[in-house]
Amino acid sequence: MPTQPLPRTLDPALSRTPATPAMSEPAGWHQSWWRIVDIRIGIIPLPIYIGLLALIAGFVWTGKVPSDLLMSIVLLAMGGFTCAEIGKRLPILRNIGAAAILATFIPSALAYYHWLPQPILTSVIDFTKASNFLYLFIASIIVGSILGMDRQVLIAGFVKIFIPLAAGTVMAGIVGTAVGTLLGMGAWHTFFFVVVPIMAGGVGEGAIPLSIGYSTILGLPQGDMFAQVLPPVMLGSLTAIIASGILNFVGKKYPGLTGEGRLQPGARGDVEHPGRNPENPEAKGVVTVDTQTVAAAVITAVTLYLVGVLVQRLFEFPAPVTMLALAVVLKLGRLVSPGLEAGAHRVYKFFQVAVTYPLLFAIGVALTPWDKLMAAFHLANIITIVSTVLTLMFTGFVVGRWLKMYPIETAIINACHSGQGGTGDVAILTAANRMQLMPFAQIATRIGGAIVVTVTLIALPRFL
Repeated sequence: MPTQPLPRTLDPALSRTPATPAMSEPAGWHQSWWRIVDIRIGIIPLPIYIGLLALIAGFVWTGKVPSDLLMSIVLLAMGGFTCAEIGKRLPILRNIGAAAILATFIPSALAYYHWLPQPILTSVIDFTKASNFLYLFIASIIVGSILGMDRQVLIAGFVKIFIPLAAGTVMAGIVGTAVGTLLGMGAWHTFFFVVVPIMAGGVGEGAIPLSIGYSTILGLPQGDMFAQVLPPVMLGSLTAIIASGILNFVGKKYPGLTGEGRLQPGARGDVEHPGRNPENPEAKGVVTVDTQTVAAAVITAVTLYLVGVLVQRLFEFPAPVTMLALAVVLKLGRLVSPGLEAGAHRVYKFFQVAVTYPLLFAIGVALTPWDKLMAAFHLANIITIVSTVLTLMFTGFVVGRWLKMYPIETAIINACHSGQGGTGDVAILTAANRMQLMPFAQIATRIGGAIVVTVTLIALPRFL
């Protein structure tokens, strides 16, 4: 009688178990049906996908789509994985991050042109703005990737990464300003309203404080200032996403240039978690990851983030940076057990696989204004923005190689310096298939952006 193999776990380590005799399964239509069930749109089985389409249509027909957690999981998963699957099937473009680009910018266009039914649009926007689940994602990715990282790589990487980042910032400022000046936009306008916003750290931490500072110093309405600095942020982030996707493709052609998420040669990027050996559960060096440990890791990540929120409220220091620093201290001080490290790593992998594209869909609908992105599309602006981002990344590539780091990884981290804040980091690292670089991306975005904004607002009065 035909047999059906036992399903393989997503974690290769857990599949290293003694061979188990396959269970006998019914023949005939069952196996044909199972083959259909195993077809997936992202992580969604095809029959469930079709059923969910019908359910969503039914809710839209009633005139109200709930904004609760259960409906939001369905809407974001359907939208995010549908856009990602389209991107993964586009010739050529699938190799340069089309899945992440489409999952972010198609929803933005759909929302702007009202091609999404209003009940769905309202549900997604309400949930995204009320739940703040972007920061649950970032907390899980940062804490999981840091605790799951090789300790020596972490030490060396955090010390070294500031060098290509600083060099890239200076060179991008020089080249971007020169290009904009040559194209007739003027050095002053190019630097303060095009180049600086690109590297300011996104919208919330970059464009908004920058526009407030400009408004105070120049005596102009803050809304007008924000309208000018936001388009370069959006187009710079899009450029960084595409360029990082191209670097991922280059890394597959020239593997010597990349560590596939590791910053430096000669060390592992992640901790290995082989799981339990059924024949010898007490084997030395084996780390067991059970459900309770994974739950403990989630609580640990959330706790670190909330500490960061309290610090931000008291001292106005960015919450993600505080969370990142605390996670590094825990790792370097060996203050968490190997089991909890393994649990955090498992949480990181879950969010990377199951949450990334739904999150990008939510970002596109609720947080990415399509009209502001389109406003940046005139030739001089495009050339200046692209020149700035590529200079930033190329400098990171060259300096990273000089420092004996993997140049593709350092270039991608520098790309995050020109991204749309935390949302840009997610899109850039997804396009590059290197989500484990999130801790270093946060350094580039948060710390790098804060330094750029601070120095700019100090320098602006001297150029008036």
